[in-house]
Amino acid sequence: MTAIDVPATIPTPSAKASLLRRLVRRPVGLISLIFLGLVVLIALIGQWIAPYDPNLASLQLVLDPPSAAHLLGTDGAGRDVLSRLLVATQVSIAAALVALVTALVIGVISGLIAGYYRGWFDAVASWVTALIMALPGIVVLLAARAVLGPSVWLSMLIFGVLLAPAFYRLVYAAVTAVRSELYVDAARVSGLSDISIIGRHILSVVRAPIIIQSAIIAGIAIAIQSGLEFLGLGDTSVPTWGSMLSDAFTAIYKQPLLMVWPSLAIALTCIALTLLANAMRDVLERTVVVRRRRRRAVTTATGSITSVTTSIRLGDGDNLDLDDSSPLPVVGETIVHPDDAKTASASHDAVLSVTDLRVGYDQSDGSTLDVVHGVSLQVRKGEIHGLIGESGSGKTQTAFAVLGLLPRGGRVVAGTIDFEGTALQNGSDRTYAGIRGRRIGYIPQEPMSNLDPSFTIGSQLIEPLRVGLGLSKKDATAKALGLLDRVGIPNPQRTFDAYPFEVSGGMAQRVLIAGAVSTDPDLIIADEPTTALDVTVQAEVLDLLRDLQRERGMAMLLVTHNFGVVADLCDRVTVMQQGLFVEQGPVRTIFTQPKHPYTQSLLDAILDEGPARPPLAAAQGGLS
Repeated sequence: MTAIDVPATIPTPSAKASLLRRLVRRPVGLISLIFLGLVVLIALIGQWIAPYDPNLASLQLVLDPPSAAHLLGTDGAGRDVLSRLLVATQVSIAAALVALVTALVIGVISGLIAGYYRGWFDAVASWVTALIMALPGIVVLLAARAVLGPSVWLSMLIFGVLLAPAFYRLVYAAVTAVRSELYVDAARVSGLSDISIIGRHILSVVRAPIIIQSAIIAGIAIAIQSGLEFLGLGDTSVPTWGSMLSDAFTAIYKQPLLMVWPSLAIALTCIALTLLANAMRDVLERTVVVRRRRRRAVTTATGSITSVTTSIRLGDGDNLDLDDSSPLPVVGETIVHPDDAKTASASHDAVLSVTDLRVGYDQSDGSTLDVVHGVSLQVRKGEIHGLIGESGSGKTQTAFAVLGLLPRGGRVVAGTIDFEGTALQNGSDRTYAGIRGRRIGYIPQEPMSNLDPSFTIGSQLIEPLRVGLGLSKKDATAKALGLLDRVGIPNPQRTFDAYPFEVSGGMAQRVLIAGAVSTDPDLIIADEPTTALDVTVQAEVLDLLRDLQRERGMAMLLVTHNFGVVADLCDRVTVMQQGLFVEQGPVRTIFTQPKHPYTQSLLDAILDEGPARPPLAAAQGGLS
């Protein structure tokens, strides 16, 4: 096989331009921002720069046309239109903000909680949302006005509640989609709390849609608030754009120019908000497209991710070739081989003990579907224990049960999981606090999916160090850079500052290995750590795992379907089929003296010579 020299990273800009900087490069976005900035400025200082008292009436000045004394003229009560327009800007914008903030607080928080935790809160929140959406908004506001009086602030507060479902549905849909992303599970394994995960990894994903939706909702709030005031349902003593429009409408035949000023204020502000929302959408969509192209470029540069054949080193002379197969399922009692001299010489202190573990999923009819059927194993200190089986055999379900990461609906039906004296079966977050990410590390099988594309690699490495070990930012950064150097990354600082989509798959896997060992755990659970890598990178990653395990004396549970990985790394191996352990023992014994028909069929299927196994005398020399 010819090795291809693959660059560690794909050339990309060193830093991302901010959303504001990208917006101002677009004429529509720039013009919208300038206009809205002017509106906000007037709202802040309008009452101080108004030339007259906005409520000062004069019978001598009724419906005066524009003049030097009154630049926009006067209204039907003789009040200065310019002064009222300046003060009305403050009230109208502030009232719209009341509705927007109310909708944001209720909709975003409930959407985050319901989408992340699901359960009863999801059901209740969805029911309340459907109920609010079924209510006629204008009727509710009219009823509130009759009960509470003509207050623009109370009206907008109630309207904000009516607008909350718009944010709830948006956030709920986004959180539900991202909740199943592997980098969220990786953050949980790193020991981060739910609040940290929601605030950092979940909220960052829904932040852009929230900003866009906020611009649209602000325009709607201004329009509705102006409409209510136009109908005379507001407080007539408080100048607003809507009340000015209502006053102008009563004198439309005498002084039609009065309709222009509040109409322009309402229309231009709503249009600017809509155009700004569209510009932000275009900028953010372009960012997503660029990231996808960079990901495809990385995949193209690193070559095929499918490994067809892997060589097993069983000694000095024997090589076996493995490929994927579908052997005939045979289930039965677990065959346990006695330890050989090499394995028995190791410490027999168990780091992890799994006893009679059953994992099941609750069904809609009230029954439970078991996927793991009463399995038992021990992982000893300083030992690499392989768990091997075909896809769907239950390997990952067993590992996830240990980590407390079973998908929704899954649970430990029976049995125990003991980690250094702590029972983990169906453990709560409090049970796993200080264990998951601190004493148990996790290496996933899809490196690119387990890193959050919204944050730099460095920030994702130092966060678990600060949370789990209590290090300062400076110390965590220094340790992270040292770990990146230890796992063989040529330029640690460059990788530390890069985003996940800027590095190759092999480099990303090294980053995840660095994160897994960063807290010096007692146990590493590696779930198919080389599956998504090409053959040349697989060998490098296996060598790295072996060196780190020996260097730090960690125990490791290695989940794999590749006998080559087992022969290369493991001390003991457990063979799994259809949710059952069918054979356990030292790797040397399993390869040279397999007893169970399923294990034999797995070994038969990997030989080029056919179903008959050749002599494996070299295996007696020892396995690495």
